[in-house]
Amino acid sequence: MKRALQEHILRAAFLAPFAALLCSPVPGLADNVILGSAQGFAILGASTVTNTGATGIYGNLGVDPGTAITGFPPGVVTGGAIDATDAVAQQAQSDALGAYNTLAGMAIDRILTGEDLGGMTLTPGVYDFAASAQLTGTLTLDFTNNPGGAFVFQVGTTLTTGSNSVVNAIGGNALSGIYWQVGSSATLGTDTTFTGNILAADSISLSTNADILCGRAIALTGAVTMDTNEVSNNNSADDFGSYGFSGGEGAPEPGTLTLLSLGLGIGFVSRRKLPFIR
Repeated sequence: MKRALQEHILRAAFLAPFAALLCSPVPGLADNVILGSAQGFAILGASTVTNTGATGIYGNLGVDPGTAITGFPPGVVTGGAIDATDAVAQQAQSDALGAYNTLAGMAIDRILTGEDLGGMTLTPGVYDFAASAQLTGTLTLDFTNNPGGAFVFQVGTTLTTGSNSVVNAIGGNALSGIYWQVGSSATLGTDTTFTGNILAADSISLSTNADILCGRAIALTGAVTMDTNEVSNNNSADDFGSYGFSGGEGAPEPGTLTLLSLGLGIGFVSRRKLPFIR
């Protein structure tokens, strides 16, 4: 276990620059509203949260309405608390559902149905997959130094990444954000390095050594399953701490005005909009 933990720390230190621009909090930055109280969570499940191996999480870990969180230890939570079926987790799930519906209803800028995200370089906007989305290789998200720029991916069914895939974010700042609104389930393949907030209607599975730098895994009705992963809602290139994670504020989200501009035409009801669960 000690060797595995050392390997995680080295990998996190190497990958820190990919997420540093998106996770550097700006003093005095006004509160953003897209995730609400769910912003404090790195992992939030609905039915269960399970873990195998030396997983490290920075941020809150929670489940609701289910009650089971297993695998901690050996998993470790720093910079946050464990909330199992309490008022905090319940409110976070409610806020996450609201965020999911907001993201699902945004006006589409570009349709990517049937295309693999691997090898693409994209700029801020709303990208839509009518069915499944696949990432094989490296996806580059270039914020082009646009203050408040945001990426929203609307995925009709499943999100899947191949082994060793990478989401590389560049040119961002503390107002930047990346959102993956997934109509059913998300699976990150072995050794994937992922960036952004996954909000899945059903479940999320993180395969061995799949990491989420500067983001979250939020399952609205199903489970979050982990295996020797690193998930942080606040990475920093300067201070990774003993488990590869830094302290400080959670990863910033796009400001309200950015989301409103992306969501012009939101008046229609998305085909993937969820009903209010509770």
